[in-house]
Amino acid sequence: MLSKQDKEQLRGTIFRHLDGIATATSAYSLYKQGVLNYLLEHETAAINTLTKTFNANEGYLNVALRVLCSQDWLTQDINNRTNKISYSINSKSKRAFELVPHYEQAVNLLTYAVRFPEERIGPDAFSALEKVFKSYEQKFGIEVTTKDSLEHQILKHIEGVIVAPIIVLLGVNGLFHKYFMEASFTAEEYHKDPESFKKILDFFSHLGWFKKKKNTYQFTDEGLFFAKRASAYGVTVSYLPTFVHLDDLIFGNAEILKTDSPEDTEKHVHREMNVWGSGGAHSTYFKVIDQVIIKLFNKPIDEQPKGILDMGCGNGAFIQHIFDVIEHQTLRGRQLDEHPLLLVGADFNQAALKVTRANLIKADIWAKVIWGDIGRPDILAQDLKEDYNIDLGDLLNVRTFLDHNRIWEKPNKITQRASSSSGAYASLGARLSNNTVEDSLLEHLTKWKPYVERFGLLMIELHTVKPSLVAQNIGKTAATAYDATHGYSDQYILEVDVFNTIASEAGLHPDKNYFSKFPDNELATVSVNLLKGT
Repeated sequence: MLSKQDKEQLRGTIFRHLDGIATATSAYSLYKQGVLNYLLEHETAAINTLTKTFNANEGYLNVALRVLCSQDWLTQDINNRTNKISYSINSKSKRAFELVPHYEQAVNLLTYAVRFPEERIGPDAFSALEKVFKSYEQKFGIEVTTKDSLEHQILKHIEGVIVAPIIVLLGVNGLFHKYFMEASFTAEEYHKDPESFKKILDFFSHLGWFKKKKNTYQFTDEGLFFAKRASAYGVTVSYLPTFVHLDDLIFGNAEILKTDSPEDTEKHVHREMNVWGSGGAHSTYFKVIDQVIIKLFNKPIDEQPKGILDMGCGNGAFIQHIFDVIEHQTLRGRQLDEHPLLLVGADFNQAALKVTRANLIKADIWAKVIWGDIGRPDILAQDLKEDYNIDLGDLLNVRTFLDHNRIWEKPNKITQRASSSSGAYASLGARLSNNTVEDSLLEHLTKWKPYVERFGLLMIELHTVKPSLVAQNIGKTAATAYDATHGYSDQYILEVDVFNTIASEAGLHPDKNYFSKFPDNELATVSVNLLKGT
């Protein structure tokens, strides 16, 4: 039985593993191009100087360097008033950069791991894995002194690069089914190539996740901890298509992962895996959303929204969930015959709309499913009124992890603000000033204000954290991974306080009665907000 302290340490290992995927790929790409040696020689360098020296795409180079700051290997100096950023070495830089070449074997392994969702683990991948396993058992020649050492940090990074894609693949494909988790099993029961699969099970046994007895394997308490949290790796691993292209993104073709239209298969992320991974993590936030929904739909009927609009409805699961909560846990649920609930799912992607329609019909839920662009609420409002005689302002607008993933639009009005954000933002490789990112968010939320003033905008949003703070809390946050996945894919996550300040500037104030952040401290990377007009 694991103690509370044991679980805290293992949770820290998951965070370090996620750090590893972001850091190993970023650092190794910078190392190959000579950026790390340049920084050691010059001690301090401005981002624009590095861009010119290495013919880099400044936006993605900035993301990579900020990732290293979050691991306490560099120090970021950002002046948003002058839009100048520089990076300086610190006491850990020299030794950390000396160890970066040890990432090579694990980073190269990702060229196989990125194909796991379609090809599973084939003979070539097994061969590459076997070599990496042997190197890991010899700790890649790294002598680890203490758990606080750089050597330990690097080894945990490598461990994360190796195990994360495998644990996600096994989770998606059933190894963590109750049958396997509660009883001993053999490689033959699970895989058509048992001899090769044994090598994976033996590696996990080496990590202490399985007990091996002759040809059978059984989860240890530690192994069960990781197995039950396999989805925690899913979102970061889903971005492997991005991580394996960092050489191009940072130093070559910044548009290599760009798709021609929203209907094309996304190149930067494995979307199905992303949804699987996010599903496990989002359950905690949905519980908070549920409480908000229950309070709103327990009010007198004339004070309630006429319904719900889910912007970015995906596969319709969130609409189904909200309807279930309202039907079974609120006063409105008892009055649906007299006061039917208007449900609207909107999405930019036609494939998502098709899936949503099918899933809602299967669930016997009446809803309107329409095309919508989060950046054009005016068009959405017009379509709803003209086609269905529904006023957008009569609905409670909800969305989950969407606003930061809007298509970039340069703000029409550039203010003289000096951003307080430490973030690194890009659009197709070009660096965006943090001031401009805030101006863009201000205009985005201002567009929505007329339609959410009455009942509010209920949202779950993702956030960044200052790298200096993350560096002081290694193993306590997934912020490094979030910054990398979202920075390299042109998404715009701001700090919680910065986001709320801009929302208030747009006239949409966070309702303190419904506001939550996770974790509930300065390391918060997720918030639940009900933004309401004045």
